[in-house]
Amino acid sequence: MSLGAQGKNTICFIKGSLAYLSAVHRDLNNPADLLRFKKDVEYFLKKRPEIIAYDLHPEYQSSKLVQQLYAKSYTLKAIQHHHAHIASCMADNGLKNQKVIGVAFDGTGLGDDNRLWGGEFLICDYKNFKRKAHLEEVPLLGGERAITEPWRLTAAWLHHSYPDGFLGLKVDFTKGLDKNKWVVLKDMYSKDINAPLSSSMGRLFDAAASLILARYKASFEAELARELEGLARKYNSPASTYRFRIYKKQGSYIIEPSPAFQEIVKDLRAKEPKSKIAYKFHLTIAQIMRRLCLLKRDSGINNVVLSGGVFQNNLLLGLALDLLYKEGFRVFRHQSLSCSDSALSLGQAVIAGLSRG
Repeated sequence: MSLGAQGKNTICFIKGSLAYLSAVHRDLNNPADLLRFKKDVEYFLKKRPEIIAYDLHPEYQSSKLVQQLYAKSYTLKAIQHHHAHIASCMADNGLKNQKVIGVAFDGTGLGDDNRLWGGEFLICDYKNFKRKAHLEEVPLLGGERAITEPWRLTAAWLHHSYPDGFLGLKVDFTKGLDKNKWVVLKDMYSKDINAPLSSSMGRLFDAAASLILARYKASFEAELARELEGLARKYNSPASTYRFRIYKKQGSYIIEPSPAFQEIVKDLRAKEPKSKIAYKFHLTIAQIMRRLCLLKRDSGINNVVLSGGVFQNNLLLGLALDLLYKEGFRVFRHQSLSCSDSALSLGQAVIAGLSRG
């Protein structure tokens, strides 16, 4: 049995070759959702699970519950968020326990190094995983406020891309930016105050969207990223990708998108159509996926598994599939379940069941 994630939560119970999933509990910080979650947990506990699996993040309500109520009664297994994503897609496709290249793109998940992950390339099977590549980390200025104020993410990336200052770039984003607010955030950046580092691909999309659309706030998570996808779909001509850099550090490949931000700014200043700029950004992320998967195929692995909420972006998914298929990869995406956190409990349960003992 597994207890899923914090948002889009589901509970999964596996018996034999069958997996049973609960209804989705939208947000466990919501009292009504939390109450329904607890009732569903009690229902599945009557089926007498041997193991309870849960997410590594200690602040998830599901993780707190399992530690508080069931630590003495059951074998507990904490499962890394992105490993569970890839395992859920493997199970959704009926894959056996085999090594795959797992591409997990989402908003946030806690890594086994206690840092915030979200733009991950893993080599894994159901039992084990190794983080082989990831997006370069930038600080989430103000923590979770960066989700509904994505200009904070854009400012962090531009500050990273233009160390001598970005306020004079003469694009709509910087013209409309509250300079006084940036002074405060810049101080948070330099002093590492409420600025956790994150490798999130979802937050990278938010940052690019805020820059291209010159929008500063969002009503809900990924609102601007969705608008960026809609804008990109309006462009239907050939386009090149933006530049990016991949370098190796301590045995892992790091994706640095700063050159892409610099070229986006250049295109904005040249008054290129924003639909074209948005499309080129999507194509660039797909090209990054191709490059990293080719680097990891040296190990003889040809199966690529895609999971995580970012792959709800059908334009990105289509571009990536096209590039990966042309390279001869076998690519697996979710079939019966969503690529979002609602499928996470299935991955947790499969991992915990196969790694018992």
